[in-house]
Amino acid sequence: MSDIAIRVENLSKAYQLGDFGTGTLSRDLERWWALMRGKEDPFLKIGEVNDRTSKGESDIVWSLKDINFDIKEGDAVGIIGRNGAGKSTLLKVLSRVTSPTTGNIKVKGRIASLLEVGTGFHPELTGAENIYLNGAIMGMTKREIKKRFDEIVDFAGVDRYVDTPVKRYSSGMYVRLAFAVAAHLDSEILIVDEVLAVGDAEFQNKCLGKMGDVSKGEGRTVLFVSHNMGSINQLCNKAILLNNGNILDYDNVSIITPKYFNFGKNNDASIALHDIKRTGNGYCRFESVELRRNNENFASREFSIGDDLNIVFKIRYKDDPIPLKMSVELKTSDGLKLSNMIDVDSGYQTSYIPNNSVIKITLPDLRLYPDTYYLSLYVGDLSSVEPYDYLEDCISFDIIDGGTLTTRPLPRSAGLLFLTPKWEVL
Repeated sequence: MSDIAIRVENLSKAYQLGDFGTGTLSRDLERWWALMRGKEDPFLKIGEVNDRTSKGESDIVWSLKDINFDIKEGDAVGIIGRNGAGKSTLLKVLSRVTSPTTGNIKVKGRIASLLEVGTGFHPELTGAENIYLNGAIMGMTKREIKKRFDEIVDFAGVDRYVDTPVKRYSSGMYVRLAFAVAAHLDSEILIVDEVLAVGDAEFQNKCLGKMGDVSKGEGRTVLFVSHNMGSINQLCNKAILLNNGNILDYDNVSIITPKYFNFGKNNDASIALHDIKRTGNGYCRFESVELRRNNENFASREFSIGDDLNIVFKIRYKDDPIPLKMSVELKTSDGLKLSNMIDVDSGYQTSYIPNNSVIKITLPDLRLYPDTYYLSLYVGDLSSVEPYDYLEDCISFDIIDGGTLTTRPLPRSAGLLFLTPKWEVL
């Protein structure tokens, strides 16, 4: 483990749902006797994966199951996945907040973690007292903490309240001080859960900047959980993609974040929408959507710079035709919104169109760099709160190359839009 900061081997974590105990004294004794002999819990064998969307047969679920990975010193690793994937459980096990059910963890250095609002703080102590308490827990002397004290308070921006018990702090103030303590005290590893979402936008950017300094400038290891792929791409060089307690992939962040968006998505260029997850009151619904290239009459999801992208969809009313407003939203693979194209802004009026109509929207002369892009469809009355039908990221397409417009490879790092300015010497 010369350059390995964290090594995880066959790590699993099981939780029992509902009441503790198996329901009968004989089974509880059977579990106790297995534990006393150092044997595996017999009831863990019937445990199920942690799929929160389906009803299971067992009261035992595996929040993590046979996880293996190494994290090198100085790496900034994003932990990503849908809700319930096991991200927070993994960080709690690594931070020793909870113990693994099976497996081993080897850590090189001290860990500072920020997992939940208030983690590691005593509510009756003041902000200043909690700074010294956390430093002492990490093995720092009072003199070492005092050297960092002013820097911590200044970063958190709570100078006025530093002598006030933290139980009177707002959630935002709590997180400000907790992050400042975790980031500034001497630890080799910094673990941060998505608790930063509690803070305002200015402080979130400040935290991301500090974590970047911690990783790149100070060479410390950072583990970061977030649903914001922009933040993950900005901060991290590696990423782990989790699903139902299993690692789907672990690689460079530029490879993993597109897989996060692709996971569970329909990659067909022509799809029926009866079984697609949607929101809305159903007064009018999209029946199908299809992507076509240039003047072709068949579906495609691969395009080149300079192609025309045709979005063809069919709508159906629940009863009689009603007034409509439509829009199509375009996003990048890391969730950045590029455009929200509303019908009236294009000089087109879709009100009272006939039932079962087929509508085509053309995006001419695409100037997007090679990447995967996602389309969301909306129909409704833009003045009301609830849409008639909204399909978020329901279909995707790829820009695969520069077509006839370019003669060299175009990396994702080149930007989002392919622009051809006029160059001249004056």
